[in-house]
Amino acid sequence: MIEALDTFLAVAAHGSFSEVARRQDVAVSSVTRKIDALEAELGSRLFHRSPRRLALTDAGEQFLPRARNILGELAGAKEALQAADGEPRGLLAVTAPTVFGRRHVVGALASFLRRYPDIEVDLHLTDQIVDLSEQRMDVAIRIGVLPDSDLCATQLAQVRLITCASPAYLARAGRPQTPEALMDHDCITVATPPAPGFVWRYAGVNRNQPLPVRGRYRTDDKDGMLQAALQGVGVLHMATWVVCDHLRSGELVALFPEEATAPAAPGTPGIHAVRLPGRSHAAKSRLFIDHLRAEIGEIPWWDRLPGTDPRA
Repeated sequence: MIEALDTFLAVAAHGSFSEVARRQDVAVSSVTRKIDALEAELGSRLFHRSPRRLALTDAGEQFLPRARNILGELAGAKEALQAADGEPRGLLAVTAPTVFGRRHVVGALASFLRRYPDIEVDLHLTDQIVDLSEQRMDVAIRIGVLPDSDLCATQLAQVRLITCASPAYLARAGRPQTPEALMDHDCITVATPPAPGFVWRYAGVNRNQPLPVRGRYRTDDKDGMLQAALQGVGVLHMATWVVCDHLRSGELVALFPEEATAPAAPGTPGIHAVRLPGRSHAAKSRLFIDHLRAEIGEIPWWDRLPGTDPRA
């Protein structure tokens, strides 16, 4: 029954027997048999099946949250029994934005796994907002202003943006002495309108409205923006967690270092770890979030930049 419930949730999530079979590395007939057996046990059809489409029936829609709860309760009971042994164990599913995950979550997970040898981790890196319940994720790292929700959120850090450029660009174009001077420079910008917290805004400049900077290079990829700045394409306005190593090495120069220590304005984006309340694996989720917060530090290590005092 447990395997059948797992398979039911997987098929409901992916909308395909063959996709679930591929992910589980089994024959399609194996997936079909489990769903057939579950439908026979329940006495109801859970899916409308046709050559072109697979969709939940009304009974399937009603059963879906109950199936999640059944497996959640079972996993919670199992975790509680394991916790009695004193050592956390089992699977933890984590999702994070691609660039942040590669730069800051993978290293934290490595030390987390060394600390807790009986825990396994599935890490999913994506820039899409993942539905924790539907995708059965335990912890999600989210960057931005969190909307109101039922999720339990822990702030790991505030996002600090810093304006910088390569020495080669500054030698060629000159160093802007004020934010207003950026209007006369090639600025590396996004190809689509940025979220409100990520615009080129400076306290007391342009009536505190975003500067309408321009440049010849635009992309929505953070690494693409960073690499262009390193190649001297233009001025970059980027989160410190992206550019910190390049500022320390001198490959990039902070144009207005006070940005790294300026008080955060209302509505400043944050970096949060979120989890579903009452979900199984809650103990492991809390352990990982606490570990990640300790790895980042009360003052995030990426905000401790040359020429700045992060305590200001």
